[in-house]
Amino acid sequence: MALKITLFSDFICPFCYIGFHTLQLMKREFELDVAWRGFQIHPEWPASGIPAEKAYGDRSAEQRKAGWQRIATMANEIGLEMRPPATLTNSYNALAACEYAIASGKGEEFEERVYRAYFHDGTNIGDVEVLKTLATEVGLDATQVADTIASPQMQLKLKNNALVAHQHGVSGVPTFFIGNYPLVGAQSADTMRKILTRATEMLSAAK
Repeated sequence: MALKITLFSDFICPFCYIGFHTLQLMKREFELDVAWRGFQIHPEWPASGIPAEKAYGDRSAEQRKAGWQRIATMANEIGLEMRPPATLTNSYNALAACEYAIASGKGEEFEERVYRAYFHDGTNIGDVEVLKTLATEVGLDATQVADTIASPQMQLKLKNNALVAHQHGVSGVPTFFIGNYPLVGAQSADTMRKILTRATEMLSAAK
């Protein structure tokens, strides 16, 4: 029986990318059923983007550099190369597009491509045309992606994701629910392996 995991995350969160990739690595060792729920953390940022130094104006350049060094160290440990985005963007369009990708059976491929576009290629993932291109790269229909982003039903879907998150006490990302147990923040591969091993043992014992 697969271990059910729900992951609340946002594409503009570097720790979410690390958490996503760590779960992908763990799938090689564990039988996991991962459900993704988009949780937008900065709806106030424009889709066109905002310079990082403006968004984090309360932090000095040295503080931002130190913070990113921590992120880069965690990423390197699991084989990820990540770069700090010079321009921070609103993630709504990417989250909406990902819902279409999931429904089309391409969720994980699209998630990885969007994360890589933002944290490696320096691409503006708030741009619908960019998302259409990324979608095409993983075999999705670009027109359907654009239609999904503009759909009022998708607005309701993402609002429902936020409601479910709040009902479960989620206030930040990434938040993993391993079964019914919450785990907040990106974990090292070793820590995640220990947690999943214990959860798998408990699942087996409950059969």
